[in-house]
Amino acid sequence: MSLEDRAKAVAKNIEGKAQEVIGDITGNPDDKAQGQAKQAESQVRHTVENVKDEVKKAVE
Repeated sequence: MSLEDRAKAVAKNIEGKAQEVIGDITGNPDDKAQGQAKQAESQVRHTVENVKDEVKKAVE
């Protein structure tokens, strides 16, 4: 996983966690759901990049 992609995924995860907490504090279910969606997107990005790394290793 490139350093840039990893940083973007981590940033998206942090952003999602913060938005989820804000949703909990304010009682806004939309914010909470959007925060959880951002965290899920981050996990997908990590998984995709990990698969790319494994394929690259297998080819080498």
